[in-house]
Amino acid sequence: MPEGDTIHTIARFIAPRLAERTVRNVRMADAVGAKRCKGRQVRLVEARGKHLLIELDNDTVLRSHLGMYGAWHHYAVDERWRKPRWQASLVIATDDDVFVCFNAKEVELLDSPSVRERILCTRLGPDLIHEDTDIGLVVRRARELVEGDTLLGDVLLDQRVACGIGNVYKSEVLFIEGWLPHTTLEQVGDDVLGAYYATAADLLRLNTRGGRRVTRFEKDKAGRLWVYGRRGLPCLRCDDGQVVAARLGKHHRGTYWCPSCQH
Repeated sequence: MPEGDTIHTIARFIAPRLAERTVRNVRMADAVGAKRCKGRQVRLVEARGKHLLIELDNDTVLRSHLGMYGAWHHYAVDERWRKPRWQASLVIATDDDVFVCFNAKEVELLDSPSVRERILCTRLGPDLIHEDTDIGLVVRRARELVEGDTLLGDVLLDQRVACGIGNVYKSEVLFIEGWLPHTTLEQVGDDVLGAYYATAADLLRLNTRGGRRVTRFEKDKAGRLWVYGRRGLPCLRCDDGQVVAARLGKHHRGTYWCPSCQH
């Protein structure tokens, strides 16, 4: 499931292969926007939370959001694609490479600056993967932007507060910090909330190195995640707990926890 770590890893791969290259062809639902991209040079490729931003030299930005099922692929110009062409949401071709974004939740071309770009920047909180992210600011944004009776899981997923956390990290951070997902924002203090985001930031940064996502670092080969996707299996921390799962929160997202370890 693509989360902030995935997008930063993708950006690090694409950036040296696309930056300062000329875009020879673009295919996307917005045909007019695609035409505006052709022949332009790529200035910058960067991740912002779950968004991949490709800045062009005509003051436009290609933005993609993978959602739950999206993926980026890289191909040589004449290489056969591993997915059907009809699943391609965005295709960017240079003289040497083809980058294909399949099954994206969102793809659009933004003018920079523009009202739409300002709205995007306003609705995104600090990116937790950035080393200089101020956790204190994140906590203040949570208190200012989110109602007190909101479940902690929904607070963590709220990209206005801080961007990058997705559904996997939500469950894993709640487990590591020892709180039940039914806990609300008003039930925890600023120190507890700050610890949530600090833990999430550490895990997100660790997982930008490539490879499969890991939140559990014990060397017993029992699993790389503590609870996510482990419904009905024994807890990997305590002796008598069993991982349970339910769809919780505003958007009924799948949530996993150990009733014995979390309180």
